[in-house]
Amino acid sequence: MNRFESTFGRLAAANRKALVAYFTAGDPGPGDGFAILDAACRAGVDVLELGVPFSDATSDGPVIQAAARRALDAGTTLEHVLALAARLRAAHPRTPLVLFSYYNPLLSFGAGRLGPALTAAGIDGLLIVDLPPEEADELTAVPGGRGLPLIRLVAPTTPPARMRTLVADAGGFLYLITRTGVTGSGALDRDAVARQAAALKRLSRLPVCLGFGISTPGDARVLGPLADGIVIGSAFVTLAHDAGADAPRAVAGRVAAIRAALDA
Repeated sequence: MNRFESTFGRLAAANRKALVAYFTAGDPGPGDGFAILDAACRAGVDVLELGVPFSDATSDGPVIQAAARRALDAGTTLEHVLALAARLRAAHPRTPLVLFSYYNPLLSFGAGRLGPALTAAGIDGLLIVDLPPEEADELTAVPGGRGLPLIRLVAPTTPPARMRTLVADAGGFLYLITRTGVTGSGALDRDAVARQAAALKRLSRLPVCLGFGISTPGDARVLGPLADGIVIGSAFVTLAHDAGADAPRAVAGRVAAIRAALDA
């Protein structure tokens, strides 16, 4: 049983939903993020997504694009992200860690050495925003790459036939985008999200988590019942940046509030 299975299984047995949190690694600096992420995990994050900063983050809104720019300007590389992951793995041995990236940084790193590096850092799964299933063999066929769960994004407009293709090689959990547009934006149609989540549930046994534009305890209360968990990114990235030296405490407080809303 991998960490995704044990985490989602434990939550389901307790009738609880997963809180998945995204943070841009290297923001505010390559060595400054551990305290924030450690505090988030201790406050109630169930799955942690580490965003690899990229200059052309076309699926992300202005908040995460700005965080990626700050991280790159501070000199953050994929090696720094993996070193951060290794520290988090040592501190939180049960928490699933997801490397959230565009394909270019991984391709530049080298597919042949990526698998062993991910394993050494304690990464449990990959979410590659711009890598469709038809082009994934280059990554998954290399030594160390096969068997590492690929978390797939499903859009509100994804038709059933495409859903079946996406879930066929997916692992970890399925990330259902709740709104059209980039991260942190767009209008929510709760009924449409419920229908899409139910459709995914019919096609796969993997947990379904909802993300994009979710930011408050109120959002958690509304969307939590529709799936197995929620994903929050832009709101945490904004808070971590704006709180400055107080970021670990501020992030922990926000995580605890959303965790309480989910559990309620």
